[in-house]
Amino acid sequence: MLTWDCGSRSTDCTGLSRRDFVRIGALSLGSLTLPHWLAAKEAAKQQSYFRNKSVVLLFLGGGPSHIETFNPNSDAPAPYCSITGEVKSSLPGVAFGGTFPLLAQHAHKMALIRSFTHPIGDHVKAIAHVLSGGTDPAGDGRAGYSMGSVFARIRGANHPESGLPTYSLLTSEEIDGQYLNERSRITNGSRPGSLGLANAPFDPNGGGTLLKNMQLKLAAERLDDRRNLLGQLDTLNRQLDSSGAMSGLDKFEQQALDMVFRGAGEAFDLKKEDKRTRERYDTSDFRVGKKVFQPSSLGKQMLLARRLVEAGCGFVTVQNSGWDMHADGNNPGVAAGMEMLGRPLDKAVSAFLEDLEQRGLSDDVLLIITGDFGRTPKVNPRGGRDHWARLCTLALAGGGLKMGQVIGQSSRQNDVPDTDPISTPQLMSTVLHTLFDVGQLRLDTRIPRELTKLAEDVPPIRQLF
Repeated sequence: MLTWDCGSRSTDCTGLSRRDFVRIGALSLGSLTLPHWLAAKEAAKQQSYFRNKSVVLLFLGGGPSHIETFNPNSDAPAPYCSITGEVKSSLPGVAFGGTFPLLAQHAHKMALIRSFTHPIGDHVKAIAHVLSGGTDPAGDGRAGYSMGSVFARIRGANHPESGLPTYSLLTSEEIDGQYLNERSRITNGSRPGSLGLANAPFDPNGGGTLLKNMQLKLAAERLDDRRNLLGQLDTLNRQLDSSGAMSGLDKFEQQALDMVFRGAGEAFDLKKEDKRTRERYDTSDFRVGKKVFQPSSLGKQMLLARRLVEAGCGFVTVQNSGWDMHADGNNPGVAAGMEMLGRPLDKAVSAFLEDLEQRGLSDDVLLIITGDFGRTPKVNPRGGRDHWARLCTLALAGGGLKMGQVIGQSSRQNDVPDTDPISTPQLMSTVLHTLFDVGQLRLDTRIPRELTKLAEDVPPIRQLF
């Protein structure tokens, strides 16, 4: 790992500390396995099952209410309808929860799954179950691997040109204790399991597990701003060239180092974005937390996700916490919680979808919005909703799939699927069918059969294809 050790943990406007930024050197070295991966990649150039697609998974830690998000159920009597009201959407006859006025105007680009269900009502286990696409059926960590890790195992740990990781986890630097717990659960649920640490997500805020193999010590005052930092990268690159160190490396080792110093870091520098674009995404005016509050970083995370997938990162999980709206000692009630968290999500996701469309990337990026589970159809006496897995939150956008539709229906009381129940294994299969030509994928004998069966044995969400 390329690390500047300056003894400082200060952050700049991107939300990343300078030390975190330069740790990007680890993306391409990947525990010193990248040269071997590049060699294998060159030998397999004729593979035809990779689609030019990426996935951004926005995971709402705590369990977002399916009622106050995408199924307000306003024609049902209280308490089975949204307590934040509803807003009409761009899809005729379809409404969103009342805190999503911007996102509702993109409904024609989305698919709303109103019959997503699974059996687990415990936070830790449910998160592991959903993030694993059901490969961890009980959510107890004894089996399975995250959806992103499956993609990394099939595609390879890094992009062959930019050096960016195939799988990234964008966490926020939480300060509230409850939010920290939820971030930890999502990080743990993103595990590679038996696929090995080479297929774990890269988290620029989380330390990661990549080996240290390169270190440069600089005084903190040398890292005054991003421009100086990038200059240091250029200087080290020139030093490598002039010293002749590169001449002792084979072709693929040279390519690995070249990606470290000439590509990967660019995607993490949000200053490369136009100021107006940054402002469109900016959610820092919204303060989030329960006992300790801080500006919402969701907009920054979504902008960074767009930059990463545009530069070659294939699967990005975005962690967002606070959705456990019990109205207890650690969490707000539904009305206050949706006002606090729904507004920044509304702005950030709307900006993301508009940005993809303007860049011609809408068909290339599949956005998935989900969480631990849904919430009880009845409001508790404190004004909160409790855990409810029999009906969960799930919405998708883009990816070249059939959008502008509602898939499945809930019961009148918004508590169970009434038609077309959709399972977590179907979500996994949908991801794989989006990212790969499954018919061609199964012919590659180097791919473990247990992975190809994830798409063969369980059908994807059929209405999307």
